[in-house]
Amino acid sequence: MARLANAVRPGLARAVTAVRPRLARLPRAVRTGPVHLPRLPRPRTVRTWQYTAGAATAGLALAAGVVTVAGPWDASGQRTAERDRAAALERTGGADHGRPGTAARPAPSAGPVLTGLGGVTGAVGTKRSAADAQAVSDALEPLLDASALGDSHAAAVVDVTTGERLYDADAGKALVPASTTKIATAVAALSALGPDHRLTTRTALEPDTRELVLVGGGDPTLTARARGGGWASLRTLAADTAHALHERGIREITLSYDTTLFTGPALHPIGVNDNLAPVSALTVDEGRTDDSVSGPVIRVGDPAADAAIRFAGFLKEAGITTTPPGPSKAGTRAQTLARVSSPPLSALVERMLTNSDNDIAEALARHTALAGGRPASFAGGGEAIATQLRGLGLPTAGAVFRDGSGLDRADRLTADLLTGLLVRAADPGRPGLRPVLTGLPVAGFTGTLSNRYADGASGVVRAKTGTLTGVNTLAGTVVDDTGHLLAFAFLASGTTDPAEAQSTLDRAATALAD
Repeated sequence: MARLANAVRPGLARAVTAVRPRLARLPRAVRTGPVHLPRLPRPRTVRTWQYTAGAATAGLALAAGVVTVAGPWDASGQRTAERDRAAALERTGGADHGRPGTAARPAPSAGPVLTGLGGVTGAVGTKRSAADAQAVSDALEPLLDASALGDSHAAAVVDVTTGERLYDADAGKALVPASTTKIATAVAALSALGPDHRLTTRTALEPDTRELVLVGGGDPTLTARARGGGWASLRTLAADTAHALHERGIREITLSYDTTLFTGPALHPIGVNDNLAPVSALTVDEGRTDDSVSGPVIRVGDPAADAAIRFAGFLKEAGITTTPPGPSKAGTRAQTLARVSSPPLSALVERMLTNSDNDIAEALARHTALAGGRPASFAGGGEAIATQLRGLGLPTAGAVFRDGSGLDRADRLTADLLTGLLVRAADPGRPGLRPVLTGLPVAGFTGTLSNRYADGASGVVRAKTGTLTGVNTLAGTVVDDTGHLLAFAFLASGTTDPAEAQSTLDRAATALAD
């Protein structure tokens, strides 16, 4: 109907243009020359503008009728369907790939292909043969039986296009997943909170004591850098807070900080480690002691105190003097002065998966726990993740979650569960889970796969890596040579040569692409 309206509109315009000269001549013809007729009531002269208005009115009526059929319209005059589509296209997604602040957009889907000459109504590609299970088995078995993969391994391959299981080698065996755990954390967090959820850090003024409290909102991407790159900025929060204090005539104040959103031990069971800062509801730049944004680096011992000290420095630059900050808790009567919020959760998920960011993973596990009414701790996060996955109908038998990052060697996942997570994320009926796929590193290009697949399926494989001592895992997606999207998961424990094990898994993923 929309196309019909567009087709009618030019014709109406041409019709009015063509009739206008004749209408203009008609009144002149009526007025020229004497007419010897009996004196009858003088006919009223019809003016050009009246004919034009009549034609235009008729045209508008016809166009309105056509477009009304094509409706519906909302109160603002925009067609509801168009508005809904525009809103859908504005949803976040698209890979972050280690560039904080990059506006996230979903990867564009191919539009429908024109109907073939034979009258087939399905889009081109839907008639192609599904991937051959025997061919997949022939390609993978020699690779996955290699001694480089240690004494225990499992694998699964699923055709996302058809839902068919193409390969199963102990897919139900629960093994140490390492960082592929983050796929489960991502699905659980998006399911519990939604892709548009944001994490907020704020300042609150106690009305009785005139104490200023910096309240941590559990945002692991909060930054103190001069160029925030689109992430929530501690500098901006300080500037806005100072402005609010100046308006109240306050130049000196007691400063405290509140980290009570998270509970339980801050230190991961692995202890002090360059891969993860102590988990706190208030931290800036992941407690890093250099300018890095990903990868292992020495972390500060108390991220909350570090953030509060930096905040005090920014306030001083804005003309506000504070006491040395200490821990506290904002009361219920405290008045919020300023706030900054993270990008949408979808962007945090993508950054977590692309860079295998353990700090984001542990924070998201705790927020998933809070959404489910559980304590925001390592234990509460693990329980919440398992609960969310069961609610999605995923095969969680044998799965164990001791954290959200996969650093805990007590974690257990199956290849069956990992492929199930990826298939769920590809489900058109669950667009909120799409960042799980768009955040996966791209072979040879981004994140933890940027230096891999130089001689393999570069640009074709998208996968989450997992590496611990004696553990190598890989789970992701690949498009095979028939155009089908395949989800795969490879887990190996007891490996002795990590480089060779990693290379073997890469060759297996490349074999799927071929």
